[in-house]
Amino acid sequence: MPERPPGTDRGSERERMRVGIVGGGLTGLALSYYLERRGVDSVTFEASSSPGGVIRSGRQNGTVVEYGPQRMRLSDTLAELTNDLRLRHELVVADDDLPLYVYADGTLREVPTSLPAFLRTDALSWRGKLRLLAEPLTADARPEETAADLFTRKFGPEAYHNVIGPLFGGIFGSDPARMPAKHSLQGLLRLEQRDGNLLVPAIKRVALGGSSSPAVVFEDGNQRLPEALYEATSDRVRLDTPVEAIGEDGDGYVLEAGGESEPVDEVVVTTPADASADLLADVAPDAAERLRGLHYNPLALVYLEADAPVDGFGYQVRKDERLHTLGVSWNGRAFGRDDVTTCFFGGMWEPDLVDESDERLADIARREYEMVTGRDAEFLEVERLHRGFPAHDDSWDALEGMELPDGVHLATNYTGRMGIPSRVREARGLAKQFSS
Repeated sequence: MPERPPGTDRGSERERMRVGIVGGGLTGLALSYYLERRGVDSVTFEASSSPGGVIRSGRQNGTVVEYGPQRMRLSDTLAELTNDLRLRHELVVADDDLPLYVYADGTLREVPTSLPAFLRTDALSWRGKLRLLAEPLTADARPEETAADLFTRKFGPEAYHNVIGPLFGGIFGSDPARMPAKHSLQGLLRLEQRDGNLLVPAIKRVALGGSSSPAVVFEDGNQRLPEALYEATSDRVRLDTPVEAIGEDGDGYVLEAGGESEPVDEVVVTTPADASADLLADVAPDAAERLRGLHYNPLALVYLEADAPVDGFGYQVRKDERLHTLGVSWNGRAFGRDDVTTCFFGGMWEPDLVDESDERLADIARREYEMVTGRDAEFLEVERLHRGFPAHDDSWDALEGMELPDGVHLATNYTGRMGIPSRVREARGLAKQFSS
């Protein structure tokens, strides 16, 4: 277990402050960890028998497979955490220049994430490239317009159709034409306010060869991170203990879990929207009703043993290609593992496809992968995520004006950004808030 900083031993924990955390996924575990380091008492309840939530790893034929997030960016916050947990040596870092592709017009086309790639890619014509560079001449983004309309207006129809739409839609498993910018592009809107346009931050990113934070995985699977956080805070985390209700208790709250009542001063709920709604029904009925209306995009992950035809992270499929495949991850190729390929299906376009049989999904995955790449593929298994990604569609209007009682907080991927670094960053910020 990592050493605690000076002044954060058990005896120095803050009096009269106890935080109750609902959910032992990455956000809850990271919050528990940071609270302990700051000397704030807490207790975390997780319904399942293992920590980590959607971050799960396993093995197929001796090779690591990821049943949740395929990889992550090593942000400064995540780098600091892995150092503190003494996990840095377990990270596998991808090459800086690995490309990502879009399947369009029957072939794989490189996404321009660097200046050389921008110059050589055939995903855009020269006219399309020049139109993209004219972005500073366009009017400011409007929160009410859809992501599709915003990207098309700012960067041109060719850049949206061939590159931005497939990539952005692939991130969420969503249709950008059904995603208002105010819900799905809050970070981008802030960048435009800061720089006056969107091209300047894009050029900065390209000048750095893509992202300044490298893509990484853990050698034995990404589940290693929540497991390490659990090991560091196991005395504060109760597995197999679902929270059944949240009630008021004087100036604080009480968590009903495992047949016991746990009094706390602050409550942080990190569970999916529907589960959060059930728990908040008594203390925040209006918020609970709003949360029940949020849409998720279900996903099916089909794992194949298949060679990648080129080096890269994988590809997204342009939506007019008439394929069921949303995208493909070449984690095996990118991180020096054997040739395990992950294919994604369902999302906002075909949600019912997630409930098809393993045999049906295997047949589609093999056939379409072989058509795109020309490589043979052998089916391994299917993983289904019925709450795959927050849709960030019009249902998110329900969160506008939502109020929570003092002392009740939501820390989730549907009220904040998705991704492992973002979840860690939000947890650290909350811990700082509680300890100030």
